[in-house]
Amino acid sequence: MHRYGDEVAAIARPLVDEGDLDVLLDRVGDARVVMIGEASHGTHEYYVWRSALTRRLIAERGFSFVAVEGDWPDCQRVDASVRGGDATPLEALLGYERWPTWMWANEEVVDFADWLRSFNASSERKIGFHGLDVYSMWESLREILTWLREHDPSRVDAALSAYHCLSAYSEDPQSYAWATKFLRASCEDDVVRMLIDLRGRDLAAPNDSAPNDSAPTGSATRPNDFAARWNDFAVRQNAEVVAGAEHYYRAMVRGGPDSWNVRDRHMDATLARLLDHYGDGSRAVVWAHNTHVGDANATDQAVQGEVTIGSLARERFGADQVVLVGLGGHRGSVIAGRTWGGPMTELAVPPGRPGSLEDILHATAPPRALFVFPPLGERPDLLVDALPHRAIGVVYRPEHEQYGNYVPSVIGDRYDAFLWFDETRALRPLHPLHVDTHELETYPTGV
Repeated sequence: MHRYGDEVAAIARPLVDEGDLDVLLDRVGDARVVMIGEASHGTHEYYVWRSALTRRLIAERGFSFVAVEGDWPDCQRVDASVRGGDATPLEALLGYERWPTWMWANEEVVDFADWLRSFNASSERKIGFHGLDVYSMWESLREILTWLREHDPSRVDAALSAYHCLSAYSEDPQSYAWATKFLRASCEDDVVRMLIDLRGRDLAAPNDSAPNDSAPTGSATRPNDFAARWNDFAVRQNAEVVAGAEHYYRAMVRGGPDSWNVRDRHMDATLARLLDHYGDGSRAVVWAHNTHVGDANATDQAVQGEVTIGSLARERFGADQVVLVGLGGHRGSVIAGRTWGGPMTELAVPPGRPGSLEDILHATAPPRALFVFPPLGERPDLLVDALPHRAIGVVYRPEHEQYGNYVPSVIGDRYDAFLWFDETRALRPLHPLHVDTHELETYPTGV
């Protein structure tokens, strides 16, 4: 008998269909934020079950929007589509062009967005889909300029100054980053001036009335007023993205935890702005990688000086208002690239490293299982021991797993619940897939 066997048997619940999520919905209770992770950005089961949980949170618990680890402009197109715009979700998601495209441009997200569009069409509540991330510097700048030229020409000059400064680097963030380090070049002042200028726009006060078709929250105000209010918010958010991205790329070349923290603090601040904009009683579902969703204080990320949106949300809203859900698996296949910017490839995921959380659950848990963690003080060793826990990024080399890909974690503190899948398969990208012919020399043992 495995040393954790009895403990796992006592807290693991088989996960067969969406009805098995009832106990997790009970755990969510009145929490304002539910963050749902994933152990990779390319696994079918993670996307499908994250969508299933989110559908129930929206339909049964009144959650207001989904915020994802994606770019604001791309997600704005999806948001328009799920609110009934001319483009279908498939068309909106095919517009994702920045690598890694498969992260959101996949059939699993299309299925969810189709459901959300249907839900919105038949409901007075209109559920949004928004991006939290910081990478879309030039895309956001173009969105700002297009909007200002049509709606607020007096503010175009400040935005153009930032655009002209940044355009000297041919939309190559690494060129800009290295220029700030070695040439002491910087567009920071221009970007900050633009942000301050746009922050100074008069925005309508958050409303607190009944829902309306044309806005995140509702009111007795005319729909066109809501459209204007949302557009004001969106253009200012694009300015926040540009400022965050400029800061991120400057921090990136310095090394250390700074760039990671700039990014997660930006996502945390964006989430807070969205909740404020949606108004009193609004609730958010967040989709991001486990390394962002999980509480950094329960991992070696804290030792390295890193924060996460999970740890920041617990600080900002209170631990009782935030539920963090991790997802993981033992072996199977995944979509990833072998190098940054390389072709997306279906890669084999070897069995979990011996002694890891994945190895333990493979030996002791049902093939698919849900864990909702008991309160502090009633936790078994599995939830309080520091265990290696696998994390697969958009760059992945399975043959190197013995050197990395595992985050030492106290699982019971890192998450509030965990969804487990012993066998997983790659998600289904919308864009063409490169077929990988490389086979691990020591597969399937991975050592």
